Amino acid sequence: MGKILKVTQVTDNRFLNMYDLEVEDKFGNQHPYQVASRARHKEDMKLATGKNKPDGVIIYALYGEQKDHVVLIRQYRYSIGNYIYEFPAGLIDEGEDFHKAGVRELREETGLTFHPVEVDPIYSKPYFTTIGMTDESCAAVYGTAEGEISKKEQEETEEIEVVLADRKEVLRILREEHVSLMCAYMMMHFLHEDPKDPFGFLEGYRSV
Repeated sequence: MGKILKVTQVTDNRFLNMYDLEVEDKFGNQHPYQVASRARHKEDMKLATGKNKPDGVIIYALYGEQKDHVVLIRQYRYSIGNYIYEFPAGLIDEGEDFHKAGVRELREETGLTFHPVEVDPIYSKPYFTTIGMTDESCAAVYGTAEGEISKKEQEETEEIEVVLADRKEVLRILREEHVSLMCAYMMMHFLHEDPKDPFGFLEGYRSV
């Protein structure tokens, strides 16, 4: 098994930092490696704590009386120099429960009110996003949304369009647009789930 020999913090930013690692592979060869992390200090990285504390939350929200639209955002991302479709999401504040973070983030990004459903932890617990380059992990919340779309609480650095997509539009987006991986997989669920039970893939879910 590989080993981490040394961790050096390269940046000191609020939301994302770079760390240089000196590592040893299973054959005893040493290599440099770089990791991006939401941790403010190397002692808080998951490789140091051994704990998978979620950094962010992703929101799967259905809209409308028939729950036949899914709430998406179309956001400009500097990493690709273009727009990409994603689920509403955001970082969890220190000490904040990720379910409450989901309610807050949906309101801030879309203006909509979120009503979560209770699910088995296997569907909501934090999973890692892009493990080859970062230790970031995100939890997920599921539920319904209501209200009117608003950009009043969006941050100045955010360039976001809120999209209420029905199944026809979801199919078009998957075929033609840039889509984040997690969003794409969940959109596929939305496409093929029974319209009478749109949360059917969340076995044992219930309203709270």
